[in-house]
Amino acid sequence: MKPRTFLVLGAALAALSSFGSAQAQEVAPNDMLLATLWTQKSVEYRANALTVFALAKIRVDEALADKSWTAAPVEQKGDYQNLPPAVVLDVDETLLDNSLYQVWMMKNNQTFSTKTWDQFCAAQVSMAIPGAVEFAEYADSKGVKVFYITNRGAETEKDTRENMQKLGFPMGGNVDTFLMQNEKPEWGSAKGTRRSVVAKDYRILLNIGDNFGDFDDRYRTSVAERAKLFDSDLAYWGKQWLMIANPTYGSWDTATYGHDFKKPAVEQRKAKWDLLESWVGPK
Repeated sequence: MKPRTFLVLGAALAALSSFGSAQAQEVAPNDMLLATLWTQKSVEYRANALTVFALAKIRVDEALADKSWTAAPVEQKGDYQNLPPAVVLDVDETLLDNSLYQVWMMKNNQTFSTKTWDQFCAAQVSMAIPGAVEFAEYADSKGVKVFYITNRGAETEKDTRENMQKLGFPMGGNVDTFLMQNEKPEWGSAKGTRRSVVAKDYRILLNIGDNFGDFDDRYRTSVAERAKLFDSDLAYWGKQWLMIANPTYGSWDTATYGHDFKKPAVEQRKAKWDLLESWVGPK
């Protein structure tokens, strides 16, 4: 091979190397990267979800055998012991994996908006969380009515139903089991009013979600207050209340900056940074 050929080849390789570096540098830092990668690709996340839903089957059987059992200590009133059984399940990141939307936001430098979220729901491409369909089918097979209390807007109900039906979730028969946010004037983001509707006619055996707000309407408080509220209901966690891990978003995140969504991203990040506790380092 001639010297000139070596020079041309070397220049080409250098250019390719430079292009590769430039391409790598184009990936901007994003707070959601590791969390979304974990939920979408890790076996550890799959194992976590499967473990929760395996426990949920055990808890359903225990609850059916104990008529005093209820997962709605605030909403369950009167002689609930003889009511037919039900479970209350959140949808997003509890039953449905929406990581495709998270990745779209990251790759297009977008933040959440109702417009793009509704378009994503209309696409009906959400996937089932590992173990979710099997648990819902199990509960249904035991004569337990499966209710979905979701903060998806009422305008997305048709798309949500169709997406979940295609995945194999029980649809409720002649009972409307989809309780969407703003479906009624009093059905805001806090879920207690909708749990009350279910608790009026059913004994709620389990409540499963991915966010503190799926269990307690006082979720939009400070980080310290949320910890106190959590501790006050320790007896329910792992028994009547089961939590699916969701590190991508939730009130745990917004609590760090006072749930002030208008606060600039740099200030939100600084508030999170300031809350972290650190080792003092080597002496």
